This record gives sequence, C-alpha cells and structure tokens, in this order.
Amino acid sequence: MSKPPTLTPDALAALPTSERVRYRLVRAGQRFHANDNIAQALEPGEVEALKAEVEARMTEVLRALVIDTDSDHNTQETAKRVARMYIDEVFRGRYRPAPDVTEFPNAERLNELMIVGPITVRSACSHHLCPIMGRLWIGLLPNEHSNLIGLSKYVRLADWIMSRPQIQEEAVVMLADALAARVKPDGLAIVMKADHYCMHWRGVRDSQAEMTNSVMRGAFLTDANLRREFLALMRRGA
Repeated sequence: MSKPPTLTPDALAALPTSERVRYRLVRAGQRFHANDNIAQALEPGEVEALKAEVEARMTEVLRALVIDTDSDHNTQETAKRVARMYIDEVFRGRYRPAPDVTEFPNAERLNELMIVGPITVRSACSHHLCPIMGRLWIGLLPNEHSNLIGLSKYVRLADWIMSRPQIQEEAVVMLADALAARVKPDGLAIVMKADHYCMHWRGVRDSQAEMTNSVMRGAFLTDANLRREFLALMRRGA
C-alpha cells in the first residue's frame, strides 16, 4: 500500500475517525488486518468516536436490509448495541493495548512440564464474523532463564488475542508468539478445540463438526515423550 500524501492538521481533523486512524497506520507502514492490534494508532477519545461511527454505518446496514428501525421497538437501539459489542467486547483485542503481564524470574529453576487449561476462548470468524467458541490448553517447559507469569495472565493474554476477527489456525500461532516472547521456555505447546458457527449457523449447517489444531515448538517438537505426556494430561483434564 503506497504512503498517502501528508495532510495538514486541519485536513486530518476533518476526516472521519476511522480514516484518520487508517491514515496513521498507512503512513507508519503498519498492517491493520482483522486480527491485528491497532491500539498504538489510536489517540485519546477515538475509541468512543469509532463506536459512534460504527453505529451510524450500522444504521445504514439495517436500512439496506429494509428493517424499519424507526417503528420497530426491537431494533431501535440495535445499531448502538452492535457498535458497542464490536468495539468494547468481541473485537476489543484490536483496540486495546496488551494486558499488563508481570514476569517473575524462575528463582527455583523449575524445569518440569506445566499445563494451563482448559481456557475458554471466544472469537469470531474473519470470513463471516460468526462466533468461534472453544477451549485451549497451553503446555510449557521452562528453564532456569525463563520468566514465570501468573495463571490469570495466560487467560488475559489469550482473551486479548482471541477477541478479534480470526481464523483459528492463525490465532494459536499469534498466542504462541506472544507467550514465547514473554516466558522464553525450552518448549511450548498450544492445542485449541472450537466450534465454528459459520458451519453451525450458515453454509452446510453441520451441528457436530469442531476444529482442533495445535502449535508445537522447541522440546515439544523434538521430544516425543514430552509431547505424549502433554497430550495425555490435556485429554485427562478435558
């Protein structure tokens, strides 16, 4: 994407909020795909302004669907609710910075398998914006130089990454990258199992199909016994 011409402050201020944010992102050469975080491109007050803009555009979507939001009491506030849902809830991982994750040194030099899970995760398919609902398990093999983080921080970090339009295969890789950067373990494994409502609600409407995928790194790739131990313990706790 080519860099846009420099705008004066007055010209920039005249743009809709979404266009101002897009301008900053493009000028900075930063990607803004559906599953990217764009918090650093937002200025104070712009999250609320984005909600107002989404509400206005969602009103037009409802009109295009020939829904009479003026006299239908069930949909009079729908555009506002949808805007709040997207920005504050189901896609909040795009607009909020990463949660604070306090890291502690591995003072006791722990080096045994650790498993966190199942963690309930909620996301949305970036193809149809339908829900993805599932659980994931994290396996870690720390070393004496690893950082340790609190149990709740795994949940917060997973929620931050999953609360964006995603495809499951990319989401687990993003979570693995985030954990590897913070914990620096000898081995890292993530397994995610989820229902995709783009299959349950539309398309083939299969009510049974689930998707399970995994990321294995370091010792989990090279040590078959460690991998088997993780998978066995994960299934036992499922």
